[in-house]
Amino acid sequence: MQSGSLITARLALEQGREVFAIPGSIHSPQAKGCHQLIKQGAKLVDDMGDILAELGGMHGHKSGASKARRVQQATAESDSPLLKALGFEPISLDTLVEQSGLTVEDLSAMLLVLELEGQVTSLPGGRFQRIA
Repeated sequence: MQSGSLITARLALEQGREVFAIPGSIHSPQAKGCHQLIKQGAKLVDDMGDILAELGGMHGHKSGASKARRVQQATAESDSPLLKALGFEPISLDTLVEQSGLTVEDLSAMLLVLELEGQVTSLPGGRFQRIA
């Protein structure tokens, strides 16, 4: 309940920023902090669609909804160029930008979706690796 992540999330909520939380088991002591965040106003996340829907509706974010759909479609394809570029060896975001020709913003969104789907894992040092 006193972790740095929870403190940061509480401060973000107090400033009116978006906070997302993935609930855990009601029997797990490790999930108590996450559940408290949800009670305090964090958005409950069941799947990637919850995040994309919320971020796609943000005002001031150019073509947010259509961009969210493009990201979802691009990552849904099993033969997507991003998955091909990832491979099964760790790779940095900078290298992915060079290889894919995509922007950091688009890549970050796509990698988040793939991570939520369990196809990619985030590694220390800003690297990513395909796991499925």
